[in-house]
Amino acid sequence: MNGVSEPDNTPVTVLSEDEAWKLLGSTSLGRLVTSIGGQAEIFPVNFVVQNKSLLFRTAEGTKLFGTVTNDQVLFEVDDHNVAEGWSVVVRGRGEVLYGADEIAEADQAGLYPWVATVKLRYVRIVPSSISGRRFVFGPEPDSGDVPG
Repeated sequence: MNGVSEPDNTPVTVLSEDEAWKLLGSTSLGRLVTSIGGQAEIFPVNFVVQNKSLLFRTAEGTKLFGTVTNDQVLFEVDDHNVAEGWSVVVRGRGEVLYGADEIAEADQAGLYPWVATVKLRYVRIVPSSISGRRFVFGPEPDSGDVPG
């Protein structure tokens, strides 16, 4: 087996860490969640997986400030089709890359802005934990089928 379990008819399955990383690497759009002035903020971000971390680019501003001034951020990625879906949440800290070696490595990741704006800063989310779930869609069970 390739480290990814095949979906079954169980409505919710907890993913292994390897499965979660594989799914993160299969997509490029996620949501960065941070806090600014006690207010939760969420930003759509295109990203890549590099060395079991998440890498994105940004300009100076609210997203960058909120990421680097908090001890912890969340990053959520999901996808679905008509039969199933999945969601992965990464908890960690955001680090702006400053060193020449770090930036050179990040340049090799093939990460380009989607929007035609200048984004000079690389930010790496270094995970402290990762969790994920796979969902199989289907009809709601009868209330008599639920243990009580």
